[in-house]
Amino acid sequence: MFTKVPTRIMGANTNSTLQSAMKKALLIAMFPAAQVMAQQQPLNEAAVAAQAETNATVAATQEGINTLVDQTQELTSAYAQALAELDSLNKYNDQLQEQVDAQETEMGSIQTQLTEIETTNREVLPLMERMVSTLDQFVQADIPFSLEERTNRVRVLVDLMGRADVAISEKYRRILEAYQIELEYGRTLAAYEGSLGQGADARTVQFVQLGRVALMYQTLDGGETGYWDASARQWVVSPELKENVEQALSVARAEGAPELLHVPVPAPQQAN
Repeated sequence: MFTKVPTRIMGANTNSTLQSAMKKALLIAMFPAAQVMAQQQPLNEAAVAAQAETNATVAATQEGINTLVDQTQELTSAYAQALAELDSLNKYNDQLQEQVDAQETEMGSIQTQLTEIETTNREVLPLMERMVSTLDQFVQADIPFSLEERTNRVRVLVDLMGRADVAISEKYRRILEAYQIELEYGRTLAAYEGSLGQGADARTVQFVQLGRVALMYQTLDGGETGYWDASARQWVVSPELKENVEQALSVARAEGAPELLHVPVPAPQQAN
């Protein structure tokens, strides 16, 4: 029932057919792979591009974050510095306020002192004038030792009181100084030359002053010796005092050793 086909012919056709079928099958098998590869290539490029874009975005974002961090640190540092400066300024303002308060207190004190000084001036000026007048009267009534020097000192004070360019404090100082000098006269032993008498009776003598206890004199040739009589307010010639006066002159000039001096002393008087 079967038809015999020649083997040679069947073999050749079969091989050809198989080869053709295999080629078709290979092409069919390769087509999906090529198609997949063709489709994957654009996807890979897109993915690479997207990744690159993402990386760029991340880098830009990180750079922005770094910039913000730097700015934040700068602002924080500036804020801290501003707080420190504010604290310093507040302390400085407090110090200034204390100084202002102290100055205001000082100004109030000065104003009070000026008012008191004005009142004091009204009270002190008459007092100083009375002091000068009293000193003048005292010198005129006292033993007449160094009379020219002491009279000139009082005259200077009188002129000083009338000067507006001299401060009251200076006037007062000069008055006290004059009183101090007069006080020192009371405990000194001094010898000096001077003129005694007037007109034809004027002569140069050596005076010796023992505080306010005694004032004696002797002419340069030693021919006349005398003393001031405080009760009679006149000069009295007293030859018997010659040695005593010479001894007092020697002690006053530091030419002799200090020793007991015999001098005329006025008798005490009862005070009125």
